[in-house]
Amino acid sequence: MNFYVMTLFPEMIENGMHTSITGRAIAKGLLSLETVNIRAYSETGNGRIDDYPYGGGAGMVMQAEPVCRAYEGLVEKIGSRPRLVYLTPQGRVFDQRMAEELAQEENLIFLCGHYEGIDERVLEEIATDFVSIGDYVLTGGELPAMVMMDSISRMVPGVLSNQESGQFESFQGNLLEYPQYSRPAVWRGKEVPPVLLSGHHGNVDRWRRDQSILRTLKSRPELLLEVAFDKKDRKFLRALLADEGDERLTEEQKSFLTKLLAF
Repeated sequence: MNFYVMTLFPEMIENGMHTSITGRAIAKGLLSLETVNIRAYSETGNGRIDDYPYGGGAGMVMQAEPVCRAYEGLVEKIGSRPRLVYLTPQGRVFDQRMAEELAQEENLIFLCGHYEGIDERVLEEIATDFVSIGDYVLTGGELPAMVMMDSISRMVPGVLSNQESGQFESFQGNLLEYPQYSRPAVWRGKEVPPVLLSGHHGNVDRWRRDQSILRTLKSRPELLLEVAFDKKDRKFLRALLADEGDERLTEEQKSFLTKLLAF
């Protein structure tokens, strides 16, 4: 997987991505990262790449020509026109499915905006994907780009030491991750659930599945609308609805669960 990031702050991207798991993956050659400083393509030669917006208004807008020239230089180097992700609050919200989809690409370009955005004309020419990491505003696209690259990297074979941990974490199959525990078995009076100490792998798997369903129901119930439940899942859900589970549900959660089981 080859990442290319068009940015005004290449050092921010470099410093962030060359640490922890992604840093090790880059060192091993499993990932590559190249940053392109858009300021180097300034038409005036002094690093300025912004100007006042037509129609008035506060702030400045990144000009089309420097961005386009930076992109054209990358395309010539790569030898193809990869997907280009423009980070913007107006884009489609990034999720695990998108991470898995983008991980199939050989090359990905990220375009990080600043100020009041980028001249729309160049975005129409070069951007293939408009992506947001959430409904809030940041000072630039660098942090969202790093969030996406970190998530995508985990899907690349060999990046994680235990490949299963990349496949069965939060949001896999639209379920949130089950609770995790480590030694000691009793910490400040709180015990690890006995099933995890039983050594019975089938029971452990069932407990984890049930806990993932329960956690999703309580925190992100809308995700359950796209989960394919088997007979054991439905038995667990009916037990929750009948207050036979370990934890009581709110009336709102019960109402949602009743509708869910009707399908």
